[in-house]
Amino acid sequence: MSFSENLQFLRAQAGVTQEQLAEQLDVSRQSVSKWEGGQSFPEMDTLLKICDLYDVNLDLLLRGSVEGSRVADTAKYDAFMTRFAWRISLSVAAIIAAVGVSGLLETLGAPEALAGAVLLLVVTVCVVVLVVSGIEHENFCKRNPAVADFYTQEQKEDFQRKFIWYIAGGVGAILFAAVLLLLFFSAVPEEEPYESYSMVFFLLIIAGAVWSFIYGGIQHDKYDVAKYNRENNPSPESRRKRALAGTVCAVIMLLAAAVYVGLGLALDLWRTAWWVFAVGGILCGVAAVVLGPREDE
Repeated sequence: MSFSENLQFLRAQAGVTQEQLAEQLDVSRQSVSKWEGGQSFPEMDTLLKICDLYDVNLDLLLRGSVEGSRVADTAKYDAFMTRFAWRISLSVAAIIAAVGVSGLLETLGAPEALAGAVLLLVVTVCVVVLVVSGIEHENFCKRNPAVADFYTQEQKEDFQRKFIWYIAGGVGAILFAAVLLLLFFSAVPEEEPYESYSMVFFLLIIAGAVWSFIYGGIQHDKYDVAKYNRENNPSPESRRKRALAGTVCAVIMLLAAAVYVGLGLALDLWRTAWWVFAVGGILCGVAAVVLGPREDE
């Protein structure tokens, strides 16, 4: 393949337009068009920028076949994203389940301090895993700003069938838990320790449903390689909006943690104040939609 063909392939894999590539390289759109048409050739500094941008060596860019070199998962993208999905989904689900386990320990007669310590320990470990996973994901994206779409159509269709069950299964689990609660309290009085047992059971099912939603969602994005490439080759404006949304979300979650600790220390609401994290997550989602870049950016 010639340089022009390699450049067209890299830009298409990244999901960017000629205008966006020109902006990233600080050249005109006409220059990119001429390079891809074989009418002109970029300067050496620009060639090196292209190599850095798409993680390709100069010799391969000029004389080799970039497409041929990327027919396989050389970046180990699939394994990394699958591991990332497991870590994020299990961490979030574990926090919810820990609330239920903490309540169960108190109901069984364990000291309140012990139940609170178990909850804080699980939350601490899960938060560390979430932070480390987020940093690893960011570093992976920087090392591999563009990956080849090596998934076959059959693989994508096979996952789409599974994805339906991830979402439907999560919704079904929540509804099933609600029905069981109604049946449970129709047979036993709504008093302790039955209320605590039912809440633990309900939270454990909710944790499983949340795992299904998050794991399925991340896996769904994994198969959308074009979206991955597009998000990791943003325009300066999109990059600015994404940074702003990330900052706002970080502030929201820090405030949620501060409120939770404050309510726990001041009013002894360690068991019931967990809802602040759910509210924080919802506000983060709103911030991402309102402040983040649009799909066409």
